[in-house]
Amino acid sequence: MNILLVEPYYTGSHKQWADGFKENSSHNVKIISLKGQFWKWRMHGGAITLARMFNDLEWDPDLIFVTDMLDLSTFLSLTRNKSNGIPTAIYFHENQLSYPWSPSDRDKLKNRDMHYGFINYSSALLADRVFFNSKFHMKSFLDALNPFLKQFPDYQEFDTIDIIKEKSEVLLLGMDLTRFRKHILTKDSKPNILWNHRWEYDKNPQLFFSVLKRVKNERNDFGLVILGENFSKSPKVFEESKKEFVNQIVHWGYVDSFEEYAKWLWKSHIIPVTSNQEFFGVSVMEAMYCDVWPILPNRLTYPELIPEIFHKNNIYETEEELFKKIMWSINNCKDLAQYNIASIPERFDWRLMSKEYDEKLEATL
Repeated sequence: MNILLVEPYYTGSHKQWADGFKENSSHNVKIISLKGQFWKWRMHGGAITLARMFNDLEWDPDLIFVTDMLDLSTFLSLTRNKSNGIPTAIYFHENQLSYPWSPSDRDKLKNRDMHYGFINYSSALLADRVFFNSKFHMKSFLDALNPFLKQFPDYQEFDTIDIIKEKSEVLLLGMDLTRFRKHILTKDSKPNILWNHRWEYDKNPQLFFSVLKRVKNERNDFGLVILGENFSKSPKVFEESKKEFVNQIVHWGYVDSFEEYAKWLWKSHIIPVTSNQEFFGVSVMEAMYCDVWPILPNRLTYPELIPEIFHKNNIYETEEELFKKIMWSINNCKDLAQYNIASIPERFDWRLMSKEYDEKLEATL
């Protein structure tokens, strides 16, 4: 089967996922993509350029597989002479209906953020199959449709919610995890606490560093590894914390090299997660695969990705419980390896996931 994979935001985890699927699928996969930048423009206008690229291809797919950043309606309209009759499937890494917008975003301030959600809604309505990377993600998107449609003045089309629901299902994220094994290092004797997420408000760095201040007041014999992409408008708490934890920091800042990124994960021991938004949790699964002990909130996608047997030790409800679990983890750092936390993410590796992807996409035909 020939599969055309259309990715308007070809960078980071989106690129890794697309490349991983292409490399591991038993089908012939061709990717057309745009550079991963200007995400709003990619959603508004990326479909026009990608449609031209598809029309120029001297190649005919049996299936068109797109991601949530594409305006599928525009894409299919502009390629109708070539795409007519070809089944389509859409994969949601994120969505703009239930994703919390930054309060300072200028589109939010001007009350003009609904259009991005509408692109996701119309694309899901148009596609033959709709896939989500977690149960939490699928539920949050479907639950958001009713209040979204209620905002329209008339012709609210509530029946379309069931249409989308009937063709939606979970298809967990495939990941290239075995590549981390090429860079295994022995962990430091002193426990290193890890942050490997984007430096953005939805990851709640304020709570992360606030709790670590309490930890430092109790005992300061831990290291701090701060990774992840940072932006020109990153939360101020990062700049403040760089001074606050000057004696604990063993690494600070984004690393371009995958080898260096992997090595810092292997050298880390504990990853306390404070995110307010997460549809899957790539960075957490990568850390766990490198045997980093997770402390996760009892919300979002985390409870479904962690087997229930681990919930008592690895899931927290309150800030106080988060603090106590970090302290326990530091005090028992030498014993954490016995829990084999690295086995949990193994099921997401493409070696196991590729067959499920192929079967579900074959069923779309």
